[in-house]
Amino acid sequence: MKVSELMTLLDAKCVTEGANLDAEISCGYSCDLLSWVLAHGKQGMAWCTVQTHVNVIAVSVLMEMACVILVEGVEAEEASLNKAIEEGMPVLSTTKTAYEVCGIMNKAGIAVPVE
Repeated sequence: MKVSELMTLLDAKCVTEGANLDAEISCGYSCDLLSWVLAHGKQGMAWCTVQTHVNVIAVSVLMEMACVILVEGVEAEEASLNKAIEEGMPVLSTTKTAYEVCGIMNKAGIAVPVE
């Protein structure tokens, strides 16, 4: 599934201009502890979080994720948005909870990360 297709399912908007919405999603994840995400992140992952600081973008780029999904209507910090735009990282925003987003991803066939 592409990031653009997931956006439709989540009724989400992309808050980073010029991001690659054609990126393929390989798996989904929800976590707010950056060290844990570093240990378990995967290429192509769609990552749900309420964290909004620039380190979220650094981790997502390092792990070559497909997108970051900010849940519950949280807004990214300006520095984070600028870095995401610079890196071409899609940052999606939705009012849904992480629980709802993961349920939707699971129902759509997006797998859990494989260790």
